[in-house]
Amino acid sequence: MLVVLIVVWETVTRVAGSPFFPAPSTIVARMHTMWFSGPPTTLFLTDTAIENILPSLGRMAAGFTGGALAGVVLGLAVGLSARVYDYLDGVLQFLRAIPPPALVSVFLVFGFGLRMQLAFIMFSILWPVLLNTADGARSVEPLHLQTCQVFRLTRAERLRLVILPSALPKMFAGLRLALSLSLIVMVFSELLPGTTNGIGFQITFAKDQTDPLSMWAGIVLLGVLGYLLNELFLVVERRVLGWHHAAQQLTE
Repeated sequence: MLVVLIVVWETVTRVAGSPFFPAPSTIVARMHTMWFSGPPTTLFLTDTAIENILPSLGRMAAGFTGGALAGVVLGLAVGLSARVYDYLDGVLQFLRAIPPPALVSVFLVFGFGLRMQLAFIMFSILWPVLLNTADGARSVEPLHLQTCQVFRLTRAERLRLVILPSALPKMFAGLRLALSLSLIVMVFSELLPGTTNGIGFQITFAKDQTDPLSMWAGIVLLGVLGYLLNELFLVVERRVLGWHHAAQQLTE
């Protein structure tokens, strides 16, 4: 299906001849020139790629890690207490429904630049991880919890041996959603004033220079990165949950 789409895109854009909608082959050529035509010593990355792609991935990784850790910890704290969950559920659902771009002015308290970008990414991805983790913690089989009481397991042992393994599937669902969201929010944060590098910055710069081909090169690069990161995450998820399902089968 993807191949057919690319062929149609190539054909239509070549027939139309619009400078604002270049052909895929032309975009790939520009991508190679912009990002991947450097010397072997830099893994074929150009200076533009090193100065923009790597900072973007660094922001995304730092924001995702911080937001994911906070989401897991808070999600477990909320999910392990039915009273706390019932009390905070409405508030959490309200905060989750607010579009992150609508809160840009709030995050200006951190000033323009890296601190604001990281805080923005972490806040945006916090909610899917927190809510899915809380839901996973609440979905533990009552029989498993009763067994923990019989064997007099401590709270730490119950968390490590029973609750966390049971919550893993929903936790990973939240993390996968947060990963794709972190890429989107990272790009948006790089479109704001005060940014001096990054893929989003390069797209904005190309727009200001009326260079649609370079703009499309940045957009397609984001699509490729999103696909590769999702596939990598799925590999990790299959390994972790495969072990998790096997362990569950042995205990049943």
